[in-house]
Amino acid sequence: MKKLSFVTTLLFMAVSAFAQTAPCCHTDAVTEFATLANREDFRMAHKDPLPYTYQGTTGTNITFNTADGTPAHGFLFKAKTATDQYLLVYQEWYGLNDYIKKQSEKLYNDLGGKVNVLAVDMYDQKVATNREDAAKLMQGASRERLGAIMRGAIAYAGKPAKIAAIGWCFGGGIALQSGLLAGAQNIGVVMYYGMPEKDVNELRTLQGPVLGIFGNKDKGIPPQVVDEFEKNMQTAGKTLTVKRYDADHGFANPSNPIFNSVATADAYTHALAFLKKAFGGF
Repeated sequence: MKKLSFVTTLLFMAVSAFAQTAPCCHTDAVTEFATLANREDFRMAHKDPLPYTYQGTTGTNITFNTADGTPAHGFLFKAKTATDQYLLVYQEWYGLNDYIKKQSEKLYNDLGGKVNVLAVDMYDQKVATNREDAAKLMQGASRERLGAIMRGAIAYAGKPAKIAAIGWCFGGGIALQSGLLAGAQNIGVVMYYGMPEKDVNELRTLQGPVLGIFGNKDKGIPPQVVDEFEKNMQTAGKTLTVKRYDADHGFANPSNPIFNSVATADAYTHALAFLKKAFGGF
């Protein structure tokens, strides 16, 4: 913890550096969320994840191309019957760890194995096991590279694909940006306590509805930010359903000691129903 002030300074410098580059996503929402790691209260809201080793056998590691020439990675659960339906899963700020693989498998099974579920690695095979390293990884991920990975995942699904996205924390905001990048292929986004898009003109380009799941005790994405998101989506003429819980940031992460099982179970019921409807109702 003695190194925290030094790390914070470095993180601020990193954000300042890539904030001046041309954005790869639609807005600065990704950068805005990354700067939250400069705040001690936000970092402290993320307890170090409890140990867990994924033991499933259904998913497989994959590599896919990106426009910047550097291959990207993911963990794929392939549908039992060939389909162009894809669910892109976006990690928390820790990276594509075993908890994300487990959650992706749960989504795959609960969707009846009828949808390809791809957990996208946004950190190029780097995974943090504590909040300090997670902060560094999140802040060190350039918008250009994040955009290249998202576009690469969308291209991997293919032009005919119908694509939904889901994510938590850092990945919640990424899921929404992914939905924007997917254009007409996007059929829906589920974002758990991620940074909303604030540019109404960008939101006007969004295809498909959004389910936003937030905690009223969240100091990083507080209720007033959610209120603004609802207003902006209404102005843009888009469909947004918001579920709010008396919980803190990260409440749906089972590796977090503040995990709220009751709120998580209810939120997941809504998320699964939303996704089933998006994929045609099954």
